[in-house]
Amino acid sequence: MSTLAWILTAGVTMALLALSGSITLVLPERIFNRVVLPLVALAAGSLLGGALFHMLPESVDELGNTLGVYVWFAAGLLTFLVLEQYLHWHHCHRPVGAHRPVGYLILVADGLHNLIGGLAIGAAFVTDTRLGIITWLITAAHEIPQEMGDFGILVHSGWSRARALAFNLVSAATILLGALAAYALSGQFNSAVLLPFAAGNFVYIALADLVPELTTTPAAHEKTIHTLGVAAGLLLLFGVAVAT
Repeated sequence: MSTLAWILTAGVTMALLALSGSITLVLPERIFNRVVLPLVALAAGSLLGGALFHMLPESVDELGNTLGVYVWFAAGLLTFLVLEQYLHWHHCHRPVGAHRPVGYLILVADGLHNLIGGLAIGAAFVTDTRLGIITWLITAAHEIPQEMGDFGILVHSGWSRARALAFNLVSAATILLGALAAYALSGQFNSAVLLPFAAGNFVYIALADLVPELTTTPAAHEKTIHTLGVAAGLLLLFGVAVAT
């Protein structure tokens, strides 16, 4: 296949991973309600792991251990704080049925993350087909649990399952845009400048929006499950970083 065909195939299949959340559609409502918060916990750990073990180290590798990396990281944190303030909704003071800003924030952050991932995948295929395939596999290894977690977050924020799935797919489609952009620019654009910014987005969402949801559960055994979920997300992304 041509390089463009490889990029199109990789971008479309990666975007379709957003449908991994559809697994939960076959679960009865009672069981689904029990797994939503553990999925949120897994997503929190995955977001932190992705930022700490992948995006920030890659930023340093590409841009050097300069102050600019951490300025971009801080800008990512501040941007999402301002965005949440602008939306003027806060999940801690809204009923479960309300469309909390964390749902929209996770879509924006995931869309940006997928755009960056698409740029990386496209650039890798432009360099070498085998490198592109390896990059795709690495990205997919953490994309599946993250997408399932994102789906859980959207539903927990009051979205219907069908709506959450549809918007998750739209957000995931930016990976194809990124891959095609990388092909069109062919090495003229360095996507690394967006990595620390996106890492700041992820850390803000995990710590400011998701972790507070997990700490309000009164039952001790549920707190333990949620803590293990966060740890599992961190360990999974750490394992991917070590293995690659």
